[in-house]
Amino acid sequence: MLRSIGRQWRCSVAFQCPCLCPARQQLPLAPSSEGRAISTSVGQQLKAQQQQQLQEQQQQQQQMHKIDEEVSRLLALKAKLGGDATPANQKFTLKTPKGTRDYAPQQMTLRQGVLDKIVQVFKRHGGEAIDTPVFELKEVLTGKYGEDSKLIYDLKDQGGEILSMRYDLTVPLARYLAMNKISSIKRYHIAKVYRRDNPAMTRGRYREFYQCDFDIAGTYDPMLADAECVKIVAEVLDTLDIGDYVIKLNHRQLLDGMFEACGVPANNFRAICSAVDKLDKSPWADVRKEMVDEKGLDGATADKIGEYVRLSGGAELVEQLLADEKLKAVPNAVKGLEGMQLLLKYCSLFGLEERISFDLSLARGLDYYTGVIYEGVLKAEPSAPASPAKELHNGDQALEQSSTVGSVAGGGRYDNLVGMFDPRGKAVPCVGVSIGVERIFSVLEAKFAASKVKLRTNDVEVYVASAHKGLHEQRLRVLNQLWNAGIKAEHSYKLNPKLLVQLQHCEEHQIPLAIILGDAELAQGIVKLREVTTRQESNVNLADLPNEIRRRLQK
Repeated sequence: MLRSIGRQWRCSVAFQCPCLCPARQQLPLAPSSEGRAISTSVGQQLKAQQQQQLQEQQQQQQQMHKIDEEVSRLLALKAKLGGDATPANQKFTLKTPKGTRDYAPQQMTLRQGVLDKIVQVFKRHGGEAIDTPVFELKEVLTGKYGEDSKLIYDLKDQGGEILSMRYDLTVPLARYLAMNKISSIKRYHIAKVYRRDNPAMTRGRYREFYQCDFDIAGTYDPMLADAECVKIVAEVLDTLDIGDYVIKLNHRQLLDGMFEACGVPANNFRAICSAVDKLDKSPWADVRKEMVDEKGLDGATADKIGEYVRLSGGAELVEQLLADEKLKAVPNAVKGLEGMQLLLKYCSLFGLEERISFDLSLARGLDYYTGVIYEGVLKAEPSAPASPAKELHNGDQALEQSSTVGSVAGGGRYDNLVGMFDPRGKAVPCVGVSIGVERIFSVLEAKFAASKVKLRTNDVEVYVASAHKGLHEQRLRVLNQLWNAGIKAEHSYKLNPKLLVQLQHCEEHQIPLAIILGDAELAQGIVKLREVTTRQESNVNLADLPNEIRRRLQK
């Protein structure tokens, strides 16, 4: 179009300019009105098009500038998040993140066996399973764990909700009950939780770990549900057979009453409770120092607390404390002691006298507990190293008489937690227990490693082998027959495997039975059934094979 207009313009100028048209030099004429009009029109069109081109160029420059800014922003973000990806030829260390680990087949077999036994106990007591998201809204978790709130993993804002990884399974349960308007349930939940703690891998302390929780929600008469939770702890530890243990009991109201009687300011109860909670890991002198130097408690007040928290016993200790003049003057302390008296009575009816201990040093630092608290502690084996020194009830600095390897279960009553999530503040009383399976796994792994017992990592009941070449299709037919009958079976994925290699596989993987196929036997409609441990073989009709395998497995 521009070229066409240019030609028109040049023609118009040539018509008007004598110098461009020699033939017309002898005829000087004045420009006509029509020529002037054409020239004006062409000039206007050219000017408009130039302006349009200029605007387009300016728009393109602006777009390029925006693109450059966006690229710069993305490059800065990339650098902030870790820069360029590691080049393919660059070496790097392959490891799991701090506080986590992988689990080999034998370890997973051990873990699954532990979890199955725990679930059996939970179901025996009427538990129903639920599940909740692995992350929650941050506001759901905030303010529920006291000083431990700093251990919560926060997630990056992805332009939506502010989220955190769940710290335990109790707060998500409370949110679940409030959100779904549930006022009564007996639930169990087995899932992973996450804590930014200092890991101690050899003692089963991780940043990612399983919790196995059992909780009873609902309004019931005092201590009936609480005593059953203590019984569940004992049943789980007895079923797993991991060694001698003791279940420590205390009451949150008694602790608060004790702090009040000793002169601790009410606004400092939780901080002092958190310090007392460390008595299972640290001697009294260290805990007292924390109370005075870090928590700002008066030294005399700390010494009064020390007189109580070093006491432990049974029903007789409850009677002794009920007669204590300082505690008698505090209603909270009296209520807590009366509750402990009833709990110890019910535990006695469950046959738990030898397994429980009323221990005033038990505090459990989580803020949401309101009543009974308890903790299952595994005692050390005689050959195990002694635990750190700790003040005993007589005030002497010595090793604990029965050194322990740490808590393997814990829980308590939390009556107000659900109400914190309900719009109307409706409370749903709850009591529950959490089994520390990671610590239990560590103990069992150490036992199996010491015994050098090889755990079986599969459930295969029979291996289908071929005695010579060309029988892989027959193997597939027999496998199909066994699988359809519900029998766990496998075979080699090679067309012509050696018989000796197949039988060695059975022995290495502890498969109890092997079927050996041969042309001569198949022609008669039979196979050889071999007991791997005894190496005895017998002929079995193909049609009767599933029933015969079941019969052998039931021996």
